[in-house]
Amino acid sequence: MKVTILQQAYKELENAVDYYEGEQDGLGLRMMDEVDNHVTWILKNPTVPRLREGGYRRVNLKTFPYYIAYMIHEDKLWILAIAHGHRKPEYWIKRKNEIS
Repeated sequence: MKVTILQQAYKELENAVDYYEGEQDGLGLRMMDEVDNHVTWILKNPTVPRLREGGYRRVNLKTFPYYIAYMIHEDKLWILAIAHGHRKPEYWIKRKNEIS
């Protein structure tokens, strides 16, 4: 399955990594590794997380207060957001319309 990360989601990831790297050397890289590990897990288990209202699924990171919101469409894993779990819920939800 091919992974496609929306530009906005990638920017969210970059911003979070930069923030944590500024807090402590290596912490941003740990976040990037955790996201990579979760994406790998999602690829192996795409339908395990429950389907949420709105037609997406999400996986919470274990160490950082973020989650990966995604959809499976036409045999592609679309990463919609790398969202902070304590900020504006589903602010990114309209991004689903960008999937084609």
